[in-house]
Formats: sequence, structure tokens, C-alpha cells
Amino acid sequence: MADKSRDTSFSWMIGGPQGSGINVSAEIFAKALSRAGYYVFGQIEYHSNIKGKHSAYRLRISEQPVSSHVETVHLLSALDEETLVGDLYHEFPAHPGHAHEVAPGSAILYDREYRKFIDWLDRSDVLFWEIPYADLLEQALSEMGKPGQARAYRIMNNSMVLGASVGALGFDFEMVAEAMRESFGAKAGKVAEMNVNAAHHACDYAREHFAGKIAHRLPPAPARREQILIKGSQAVALGKLQAGCGIQTYYPISPATDESVYLEENQREHSLVVLQTEDEVSAIDAAVMAAHGGVRSATSTSGPGFALMPEGLGFAAMTEAPGPVVVIYQRGGPSTGLPTRWEQGDLSFAVSAGQGDIPRIVIASGDIEETFFDSFDAFNYADRYQIPVILLVDKHLSSSYQTMAAFDTSKLVIDRGALFDPAKNGGGEFFRHAFTPSGISPRSIPGQPGGVFWTTTDEHDPRGHITESIPNRLAMVDKRMGKMDLAGREIPDEKKFRLFGSGRTPVLVIGWGSTKGAIVDALRRIDPEGQTYSFLQIRILRPFPVEPIRELLERAGKVICFDGNYSEQLARLLRTETGFQPQHRVVKYEGRPFSEDEIVAALEHAVAGGPDRIVVTGGRVIDSDFAMKEFDRMVEMRLKHEKMLPPMVPLPPGYNR
Repeated sequence: MADKSRDTSFSWMIGGPQGSGINVSAEIFAKALSRAGYYVFGQIEYHSNIKGKHSAYRLRISEQPVSSHVETVHLLSALDEETLVGDLYHEFPAHPGHAHEVAPGSAILYDREYRKFIDWLDRSDVLFWEIPYADLLEQALSEMGKPGQARAYRIMNNSMVLGASVGALGFDFEMVAEAMRESFGAKAGKVAEMNVNAAHHACDYAREHFAGKIAHRLPPAPARREQILIKGSQAVALGKLQAGCGIQTYYPISPATDESVYLEENQREHSLVVLQTEDEVSAIDAAVMAAHGGVRSATSTSGPGFALMPEGLGFAAMTEAPGPVVVIYQRGGPSTGLPTRWEQGDLSFAVSAGQGDIPRIVIASGDIEETFFDSFDAFNYADRYQIPVILLVDKHLSSSYQTMAAFDTSKLVIDRGALFDPAKNGGGEFFRHAFTPSGISPRSIPGQPGGVFWTTTDEHDPRGHITESIPNRLAMVDKRMGKMDLAGREIPDEKKFRLFGSGRTPVLVIGWGSTKGAIVDALRRIDPEGQTYSFLQIRILRPFPVEPIRELLERAGKVICFDGNYSEQLARLLRTETGFQPQHRVVKYEGRPFSEDEIVAALEHAVAGGPDRIVVTGGRVIDSDFAMKEFDRMVEMRLKHEKMLPPMVPLPPGYNR
């Protein structure tokens, strides 16, 4: 079994209703911790409604780089009863709260008004720290000249919970106060000071009553360093700006909208137009036309939106547009599915979407840093090969918040591909789809003398005129699809895949996309010397790097493949491209990303002789009966405590006493 004591990071969680500001408090705390020198990884889970339902934000705080979350919580800060005991008020209770995630010897901070729920938890191994938030808020407001208004300013409880957490952990409050003032901005000086003062009162109370009493404490702060704290959606946007993106089109859809909103906020500082269209069909068509117009173009969407875009992919491919770059923020499907939850469910769709033979490059970013560089590279590929480029990210990468070194842009070079040169035209006619030795036809930019051209979405000749000639059809299809072979030869292997370890260990772990962070962290924890496991991260899924991947697969002793979907999409792609079937396939499809603990549990289970298909959730391997057993357990808990609850929707028939 793995020695789980190696993990010295600290896990803090704040939970409460959406709209109560828990994300603001968590990100303020993350900013202060980052400035103190800590490595931080933040991960939020939230419902798809606007306000009211439960959400939770956890920070993993470490003296070493971390790229994933763990299931264990060392300090749980509760803004509502659901953080403690779950959704027992619901007709079909399905969320057990977070108290069961708290490690023995660790603590739960809660408001005095939720005292009655503590007896339900049956956690004698946990410290329960009660805070009189209402009284402390009244004191803080009185000092600010607003006595008797605690109820009206209850929204400030999120700041007080943050302050209490800081005090209980013995962290420097002034660093938090500085980050808090910055978060509110210069125009909200009085409001900011009210929140800082309220947080300070809670901090002092917690420091006096609880500091130093928790078994698991913050690790020693490492030396301060230059680092940034960034979300994946921001990194994608910055990569586009670095690449010189001229137009971003989009139709609002979760979780992709965050990136376009960020670009909208910054477009005036760059030569960028952000265009919100009437639907996703218009979004991709506008991006294709902009690419023909000579600017670097992109569109961002999620699975349901991308489902409307394959015709636009064909439009781009047939007319040999230099793009667009299409960023897909994967979420739970099918249909509307889980709008604000994670899934890696769009791999098969991305590599094959569309009617007919459509060349496209499909990139899957593994972490936030990669999203920046992959976004930049995507525009170079689009221009160089004159095909659409799809970048697969997901909700987890989009919303996670992580410390890292500033992006090194010193080696980034923009490549606009083969361009028409009027000086070399010789007064002749420009054939936009000319046959060339490379298969890439030079393209003109609107306004160039002699660069006028025809094109059409019907099959066409080199001039761009429609034809159904058999020789022309064969030559044109070969020309377009040959770009995939060209890209496969020219793109270096380090862009296509990355091998962690020697590749000659007894076990080869394979993953793609955001599984990378949890896998890397898990292997660092259970196999720091790299004696047992190697990890193969596949970064470009089309054109697939068949030969080097097949070689690594065939020399591995045991192969374990991780997929964030039900249908084992990476494992199926491996089998299709290489003929190799991984001995174990680990899947997760309940809407939350892999944690480090789940990777460890799955690897141990597989190596010990577990089944070919392994399903994980909640930090552990589960069997086929798990869902119904967990549902029944939640109903039993509700029945046990229903006399203590206010009137509720009655349980369905068959669940009455």
C-alpha cells in the first residue's frame, strides 16, 4: 500500500450557498498564500443555477508544486448547514456534506446558528470550532458607525469566515487584508474596510480560541518567489493575445464564457474584437470568414455548442481557411448534461466531428501552463496548415486557480504560413487552391494587388471554381488530407506527447487532458524514485503519433489508461490507432475531476489484480452497486434526523417508515 503520510500539503475548504461570496474569499486567501511563497492549487465545485444551491471551494497549500486536489480536508469553514450535513431537505437527498471529508484531528469552523447539526455528524475525532459570527459582525459594524445592522450586512459573513480561517491557522492577517482591499478595488474603499474590519474581528476570535490546536497545520512557508496565480480560462485567453488573435467569436455557454468575458475586459488594450453572435453556428462561420479576411480568429464553446459547429469545420477545411482555432471547454453531457461540472466526454467527437473527410489538428492541454502555450501554437498550426485546430480543455482546467512561474514567451515565434507574394506573381492569375509540392497553397490577404481569389464549399479546382471532375476530386482530397501527414512529420514529438519516467518501468500510466495534474502528483507521492510507474501524457490526438506511442505501449509490462468519461474514449482511440488494448481502464464520469487520492486508489487496485475496468469516485474505487447504496444511505440519514428538520417535501412512496 502507498505511504499516504508523504503528503505534507494542507487542504482548506470553504462551503456555502452560491452567491454568498465563497469564491471571492477563497481567491483572496489564495492570493495572500501565493505572496507568502506557498504553492497553491484551488478548485471550485458549483451548481448550474445562479444563486442559492451549495458550492464549495478548496485550496491545497504546499511548500512543493501541486497540480491537483486531494479528498481530505484539514480545515472546513462552513457558511451553511449543507456544508456540514448535505441536502437532507431535498426529496431525493444526494449530497452528504463535507464533514466526512475532514481528517481525524482536524477541525470544522461553523456559525453558532448551526450548532444543532453538529450532533448529527458523529465525528468524535474532529474538533468543532463554533464562531459567534453575528456578534462579531455587530461589533465590527458598530466600530464603523453602523450599529444594529448585522442582519442587513450578513453578506459579509464570507469575509468573516475567511478571517476566522486565517486566525485559526495562525497566518498573517495583514497579507489577507491587503489582498482583500485589492479585490474590492479603489472605488470601494469604505466597503472594503468594513469587510476587512469584520474579518479582523473573526480572525482575532479564532486566533485566541483555536490557533495551534489543530493536528495538521500549514506547512512551513517556503522562500518567497516571483510567481503568478492564474485560472485556465485566463491562460487560454493570454495565449490567444500572445499569438495575435484578431477576433474572438462566441455564444455564451458554461464554462466557456469566462474566457470570452476576460478577453472582452482586455480587448481595448490589444488589436482584438470580441464578437458575441446569435448562436454557435454564426460563431464558427464568422470565425472562418475572419480567417479568410487575414486575421487570426478563434471561437470558444462547450460540448452542446460544438455540436452545432461541425458544418463550420467542413466549411473551413474545404475552403482551406487558416483556422479558426476552436477551444472546447468540456463539461458533463450528453445534451445539457451537467453545465458546470467536469467531464472529458468530447474526445471522440472532436477527432471525428463533421461530414466527410475533414483534416483537423486536435490538441489536449494537460494543465494551466500548457493551455497558454497550446493556445499560442494552435494559431501557428492553423496558419501553417490552413486547417481548423481544436483545443480541448475542460471545466476543471478553466476554473482551477494555480500558482506557477510567469510564462516564458522569449522563444515564441509567430508563423503565418505560406503567403502570396504579389511581387512574384508576374502579372499572372492567382490560384488560391494551387497544387504545390507540400500540399499547402499560398494564401492572399484582402487588399493585396493580384490576390483576388474564388473559393467555394463545393469541390473546386485550383482556381476555386466548382467541378466534379474525378481526377480533380482525387487530387484535392489528397491535397487536403495530406496536410495531416505533413503536420505529423513537422510537429516535434515533445508537442505530441510527454513521457514522465523511463518508460521501461513495470507499469505505464496513460492519460490526457486535465488528468495530468492528479497523475503527476500521485506518482510523486507513491513512487518518488520512478521505479514502478512511468506516465505517458498524450497531447496531440489528431494527427495521432502512432509509431512512438505503439513502441511505448508494446514494451510496457502493464498499461493503465485514465479517462474522464464512461466510454473509455482514450483507450478506444489507442486501440483504433495502434491496435493496443490497455490492460486496465480507469474511468470517472460523475462530474468531478480526478483527485490525487483517486489516482492512487485506482493504481493500487489495478496493480493488485483488479478488474479490467475500474470506476472511481470520492477518493476510492467503487463497485456497480455504489450509486444505489449511497442514495439509500442518504435517505436513511434523512429519516434518522427528520424530527429535527423543518417541514420538508415528503419522501417518495417506498421510503416512508
